[in-house]
Amino acid sequence: MDQRGFYQPNGAWVGDVIPWQEDGVFHLFYLHETRQVPKEGMPWRRVVTENLVDFREAGEAISSGGPSAADFNVYTGSIVLAGDGTHHAFYTGQNPAKAGDDGLPLQVVMHATSDDGMHSWQRHPSDTFGATAGYETADWRDPFVFWDEDAQLWRMLITARHVDGPARRRGVIAQCTSRDLSSWEPAPPFWDPRRYLAHECPEVFKWGEWWYLVFSEFSDAFTTRYRMSRSLHGPWIVPEHDTIDGRAFYAAKSAARDGRRLFFGWIASREGADDAGAWQWAGTMSVLEAEQRHDGTLAFHPADELREAFSRPGEAIASGTTLHAPDGYRDVLTLGDAPSSFRLRARLEIDEGTSECGVLLRASADGDEGYVLRLEPKRGRLVFDRWPRQSTGTEQWQISGDVPFAVELERPCRLDAGEHELEVIVDGDLCVATVDNATVLSTRLYDFASGRLGVFVGEGAVTVTEFSVFARDDAEVTPLDAADDLFATAT
Repeated sequence: MDQRGFYQPNGAWVGDVIPWQEDGVFHLFYLHETRQVPKEGMPWRRVVTENLVDFREAGEAISSGGPSAADFNVYTGSIVLAGDGTHHAFYTGQNPAKAGDDGLPLQVVMHATSDDGMHSWQRHPSDTFGATAGYETADWRDPFVFWDEDAQLWRMLITARHVDGPARRRGVIAQCTSRDLSSWEPAPPFWDPRRYLAHECPEVFKWGEWWYLVFSEFSDAFTTRYRMSRSLHGPWIVPEHDTIDGRAFYAAKSAARDGRRLFFGWIASREGADDAGAWQWAGTMSVLEAEQRHDGTLAFHPADELREAFSRPGEAIASGTTLHAPDGYRDVLTLGDAPSSFRLRARLEIDEGTSECGVLLRASADGDEGYVLRLEPKRGRLVFDRWPRQSTGTEQWQISGDVPFAVELERPCRLDAGEHELEVIVDGDLCVATVDNATVLSTRLYDFASGRLGVFVGEGAVTVTEFSVFARDDAEVTPLDAADDLFATAT
């Protein structure tokens, strides 16, 4: 892919992103993962963007401290700007060779400053500190620092774990406070739900009358969640749909500009670049935008800047095409293959009682093989599926047909009878699907590199009110026309 709208460094992967917006520019610090063995120490690198589509590399920001340093690995943190114009970076230092009292690799909070607009950074090793009393020394990371105007002090949120309790439910967001960004004092936990192994990459921000707490759930579902409150001090409300995306989009943190809130995370790669491969840590940077509803809950979708990068339209399946299968299955496919990168906008009028419908991606000519984005109104969800599924043996019952879909790629959404929009952005092996401009599901597409697009219905009826494909400006486009003899009827 040519990097427009997504970002991945050559020969490496993007880990957790530390976004900072200043003077209209997004400075995106990230953990630079090379997957080299033996490990060479992880630095922060930086890319910048004004338009959320084109990313310029700004080189290494904070380097590995070296094999003997506490910050051999420079892990996740945050950026703040002090009143004197100095930028402060707070980050996690970790070295596998340095163990805490629990015998596990020690994690500490570290501090660096920049007086030249974040071009260079000076470390302050005397400001380093580890876990305070009651917390495990091996989990003390992801410091998020912000100014509390009411209390007139700086607050630092830290991913931590209690030293006691069930091992899988010791996660806590610890807290320290400071008045000078140098000396930090322990404070009561910011959020202590006694749930999950840990709450990674925490952040808080205020938007209108609401405060939001965002964290990445490690390690039950590996997804980014949010909570909301009328007060910085809680109580924190769990919205009906509290996830930003699915399993493949992780460690999302946000920055604001012009009243907009943008979330920067990474779409995980899979081991062996294989659809059946295990999810890996780090991948490709992806940007989602949040919309605040009247009740304070958040809807998510790709930024409009990414959508506009796919601007060459062409109708792929005729508006008015109806698929009717009250007790069976029907589909209609394009005659030609889709480009390797495209944006698809499908608006589907779903009849009452329909079990399933959706779109086919990179499908075979008969629609039997390929990827499936399936809307299931009776279950209120979008799921990602593929066929053929993984085979665990040579016999028919050893095909993973007992797995109803990629179970980690399920997104809840309201699918009442009526019109719904399913938007899909595909760029090489990346796929970002959005339902009704509110519910996002990101994933990878490795095994099928090309194929047709289509619409299907199972046990119900659906009418296509729009099925348009938009190619990128610089892409070579082959017109996509719908096959009019593949079960479709125009009404």
